Amino acid sequence: MKKITLLSLLMLSTLGFAQFSTGTVTIPGSGMTVKIDTNTSIVTLTLTGPSGGWMGLGFGGSNGMPSVSDMFIWNSSANRDYTPSGSTAAPSADATASQSWTIVSDNVVGTTRTVVATRALVSAGDYTFTNSNSAIPIIYARGSAQALAYHGNNPHSGIVLQRTQLGVEDFSLNASSVYPNPSNGTFTISSKTNMTEINVYSQTGALVKTIKVEDSSEKAEVIVNGLQAGVYLIELKNNAEKSWKKVIVN
Repeated sequence: MKKITLLSLLMLSTLGFAQFSTGTVTIPGSGMTVKIDTNTSIVTLTLTGPSGGWMGLGFGGSNGMPSVSDMFIWNSSANRDYTPSGSTAAPSADATASQSWTIVSDNVVGTTRTVVATRALVSAGDYTFTNSNSAIPIIYARGSAQALAYHGNNPHSGIVLQRTQLGVEDFSLNASSVYPNPSNGTFTISSKTNMTEINVYSQTGALVKTIKVEDSSEKAEVIVNGLQAGVYLIELKNNAEKSWKKVIVN
């Protein structure tokens, strides 16, 4: 019988739960940022940019629309999943039943929109994401209005996103993110481990609100409308640890 050592088990565990991320990448000259995270089954896309226009990404190539096989486009319609034409003609929205991206949050603070969307790594007819440290070539573009149209002279080009494997610390509450930040009083907390409770404090230490997180989720929306503008402290808790974050309320 083959002997399985503790080290082997740890290596198998690490491989089985490995996650990879591009980190937040500023797209040159576009006013946009992109972040792509993967785990063993799901890809999470975080896209920011000017709130007044559409924003588009294409996956699998960096030399214009003919080089990509699949696109994510935020625009005024309900469609987010698009197929390029194979030329410079406008991409077409996938059928409603084939829209693979799920919008987790869509927030505007000032003139900046932050969109978080998820989908399965493998989706029929779409670009296949892998959960590895492989590069992801993308194209990007944005428009002057929210309705999808020709990008004109607005920023449009291609870059290659590099990924790295997240370490153990990346799965603790310390690695949680708060967005949008600054906020208008409604924000989302996303963690890669479970949360059981969220406490919001003023800078003077006064408890503002306590949220019990349903089903010990890794994501929770916090609504604290009506607060005075300023900096607030967020205490994140689960059964094993706690962590602190700051959020600015405008």
